[in-house]
Amino acid sequence: MNLQHSPRAVSESELHALLDNQLPAAERGALESRLAGDALATATLAAWRAQRDALRQLQRPLLDEPLPPSLLAAAERVAAAHQQSDQWWRWGGIAAGVLMAFGVGWLSHGRWAASRPDTAQMLAKARGTEQEFARQAALAHAVYVPEVRHAVEVAAAQQEHLLQWLSKRLDKSLKVPDLSPQGYEFVGGRLLPGDGGNGGSRAQFMFQNAGGERVTLYLGTLSSSTAATASRDTPLTYSAAGPVPEIYWVGHGFAYALAGKLPRDDLMKLAQVVYEQI
Repeated sequence: MNLQHSPRAVSESELHALLDNQLPAAERGALESRLAGDALATATLAAWRAQRDALRQLQRPLLDEPLPPSLLAAAERVAAAHQQSDQWWRWGGIAAGVLMAFGVGWLSHGRWAASRPDTAQMLAKARGTEQEFARQAALAHAVYVPEVRHAVEVAAAQQEHLLQWLSKRLDKSLKVPDLSPQGYEFVGGRLLPGDGGNGGSRAQFMFQNAGGERVTLYLGTLSSSTAATASRDTPLTYSAAGPVPEIYWVGHGFAYALAGKLPRDDLMKLAQVVYEQI
């Protein structure tokens, strides 16, 4: 895809900035004015927005769920602590601040120790995050694998460009695993949005065998990982809970999911090949 046919053409990076709401109001207005005269860029932006909105709708049930009571209670405690801190400073100035420092230290030692999640709770949360990542991977597979003309955003013929682009967006040097010895040729890839809780951009690589069967590799950062779990590597885990079977794992906070309608053993063998190469 190349939007640089004329000096007035809107570039891909400008389209991404506009789509992601990363521009100040003045720059956004100027870019939208230029966009009005660029039919190709306008169509591309509309397609990207439709793709983003469709993926967001897949996550709508999660967004509509009420906040957990434990999270609401934690927010109330933080607000109360800030209010108490403000009162101390108003009433006693520096002296009150000194007393507050000792008081907060003493209270936090007992109260935080009693309320903080233990290691088991943090690991359970991490597992939930990983499972949600795997569910998103299965949904993305179900959306794009049936496509004939638009299965990928950038074809395998432009693999170098694809890797440079996705590596920049995901802030990690990426590589496409070679599955040709297993009978799967690289088709291409695309950029996908992550959800707000589990990280930013995601990438999807697609592979296809001679029989037309496709598998996808979905990858991205789990930004919600805690200090105790961010560097935690997980084993290859099989899941058939989503619309398609998949194998998922995490290495140093970066998650992967290989999805495809294959028998468990065949999918596991492919995932092992991917795991060893990346």
